[in-house]
Amino acid sequence: MTPEAMDLKAECDQIYALLKSYDESVFDTVTLFKNWTIGDVIRHLHLWNLAADMSLNDPKQFLKFVGETMTQMGSGMSHLDFQTIYFDRQSSADVFTAWADYYPDMVERFYAADPDKRVKWAGPDMSVRSSIIARQMEHWSHAQAVFDVLGVERVNADRIKNVAHIGVTTFSWSFRVRGVTPPAPKPFVKLKAPSGKIWTWNDPKSDNCVEGSAVEFSQVVTQCRNVHDTNLSIQGDIAADWMAHAQCFAGGPETPPAKGTRHKATA
Repeated sequence: MTPEAMDLKAECDQIYALLKSYDESVFDTVTLFKNWTIGDVIRHLHLWNLAADMSLNDPKQFLKFVGETMTQMGSGMSHLDFQTIYFDRQSSADVFTAWADYYPDMVERFYAADPDKRVKWAGPDMSVRSSIIARQMEHWSHAQAVFDVLGVERVNADRIKNVAHIGVTTFSWSFRVRGVTPPAPKPFVKLKAPSGKIWTWNDPKSDNCVEGSAVEFSQVVTQCRNVHDTNLSIQGDIAADWMAHAQCFAGGPETPPAKGTRHKATA
């Protein structure tokens, strides 16, 4: 069994609870994430849930899907155009309903799977556990833009440890994706969980470390926030360079948002 699947379910449940009370016009709201609408965000999350489920249960169909995706995007089609066409121009409200109907059963399939089983992905193969945690990270990070634009303070739980862990373990990737040799040693990371627990990674070092809120750290590594918009304490050049360009997700190099450009809306 893969209990981390329940963390994804809780993440999805929170997004559903946020949006279900709004009328359809909410999906046209433009967020601070690359000018995506809330509808664009939901399409993106549902599309890659379908892909992850295919990778677990129908690998041949998944490889076909990835091939088609790469062909379309390689010819210049944007993520937004591709997902709009993929869902046959369904309304955002209909895609939201499809996403909400789909994820509970998907979660059960991942929960029942062997956590160490290898599954295909657009990048390197990964374990079932890593696949479902990556889905949680995607939902958590993209949903931040939704909470922000609606002016809602998100209530986080300790399941965010999965997101923070991805952030820590992709330290080297954050440099390699920019064509830079990862420096050594890896910074010490000490974070405070929403519950007040303290989580640590790597060897303790007072001159090369990142300390503070697990939520703010996760916002930085997922590029939901510029590090200078947080209260993280950063010591050492290696830690500072990492936090300035941290990227815990796959794909090409992405530039973090400029200071002050991603934030919760105020009345």
